[in-house]
Amino acid sequence: MSSVTSSVASLPQGFIPVMLTPFLDSGEVDYEGLKALTDLYLEAGAAGLFANCLSSEMYELSVEERLHVTRTVVEHTAGRVPVVATGTFGGPVREQAQFVKRIYETGVQAVIVITGLLAEEDESDDVFIQRAKELISLTGEIPLGFYECPVPYKRLIDSKVLAELLPSNRIIYHKDTCLDLDEVVRRIKVAEGYRFGLYDAYMVNAVASLRAGAAGLSCIQGNIYPELIVWICENYDNAERREAVEMVRKFFIDSMDIVHSAYPTVAKYCLQKRGFPISTYTRRDVGELTADLQARADLLLEEVDQIQAELGIPSVFRKTFEAPLK
Repeated sequence: MSSVTSSVASLPQGFIPVMLTPFLDSGEVDYEGLKALTDLYLEAGAAGLFANCLSSEMYELSVEERLHVTRTVVEHTAGRVPVVATGTFGGPVREQAQFVKRIYETGVQAVIVITGLLAEEDESDDVFIQRAKELISLTGEIPLGFYECPVPYKRLIDSKVLAELLPSNRIIYHKDTCLDLDEVVRRIKVAEGYRFGLYDAYMVNAVASLRAGAAGLSCIQGNIYPELIVWICENYDNAERREAVEMVRKFFIDSMDIVHSAYPTVAKYCLQKRGFPISTYTRRDVGELTADLQARADLLLEEVDQIQAELGIPSVFRKTFEAPLK
């Protein structure tokens, strides 16, 4: 395996949102809306951006749209924070390596590998490791990351698998969806000494993961209340704010169900209600945004406002946009 040059740095610690893709009501990608959304994440305090991911409806984008979406985010970000993006969409490893190179040419800091597309569900970890090493060898010195994406199936890569791949010095990001705090701790431990960051997606374990040494969070909740995700990344170990941290942690747990209902449509609805000009159009079939779901989302947003007011967290939406859409 080739090794990466020392110029490849770790990604910053903090919140790296899994970005949505705004669409026009016609179904076309809203590239101006994507630029505005990029600004919103940055204004909220994101440490980096994950473009062209499942939240972006990456499987519903054409090849050229995946490239254009990623390039748009990179160019609009203009170096303010690093951007990563998915670069594997199935097929032989050599084909996946070619698209990794195309995504990297957009200017991203690292290209993300979907774990469930390197080996079939019934294939062994040894097969996954062999193909991952092949992909690494075919992609020069491009920094890579892993995403335990639930589609086509969730393939977890445990600490033993990571230990086989980290010596390449090419793996700098991992979007963790194992939902297992003990395993998160093992993964962090085995990665000590490498330019590797684990970003947990499971908000039930968010505080505990950060305290265990996770680099940050990459969670869908950041598409509804990004200010609270940034706040927890900054305050998770603040001894003077323990009660507040516990309140926010409990809110994350209590809001899990609504956040995952008809997602990402519900996230677009919440952004719209908070004042961001985005259509709820979603290419991915995620179920209907029912009147009941909208009512539950409205209550969620009221609670978000209450928590932010109590903690003195300014709304990035009120700061950035004039007034909520009607």
